[in-house]
Amino acid sequence: MTNETENYGIKHTLIPTLSLFTSVGTLVCCALPALFVTLGAGVALAGLVSSAPWLIALSQYKGWTFGISGAMILLAGLMHWSARNIPCPIDPKQAEACTRLRKINGWIYWSSVAVWSVGFFFAFIAIHIFY
Repeated sequence: MTNETENYGIKHTLIPTLSLFTSVGTLVCCALPALFVTLGAGVALAGLVSSAPWLIALSQYKGWTFGISGAMILLAGLMHWSARNIPCPIDPKQAEACTRLRKINGWIYWSSVAVWSVGFFFAFIAIHIFY
C-alpha cells in the first residue's frame, strides 16, 4: 500500500466533512431566517435569535461566512477530483472500504454543494426576488 492510499481516508474525508459543516452554517445563518420571515414566523425568528444571539453576528458577516465555506467546498471539490483515479488496495475488504469511502465522500461533497447553494440563494438572490 502506498503512502498516497494510506492517507486517502483522513485527508479526503476531513475537508468534505468540514465543508458540509460550514455549508450548514450558511444555511443556519441566512436561509433559516429568510424562511421564517417568508412564512410569517417572525416571533419564532425572534425567539431563535434571542436564544442564539451568535446568529446575528453570523448574518452580519455573511460575505465572509459564504466566502470561507465556498473556498472549503472548492478545495474539497479539487481534492475529490484529484483523487478520482487513485487506485484502491488489492485486498478485497480494503478495496470495498475504499469504494464505500469514495461514495460517502461524493455524497458529503454534493450535499454540501446543495446546502451551500440553498443558503446562497436565500442570502443574496431571494431578497431581490421576493422583497
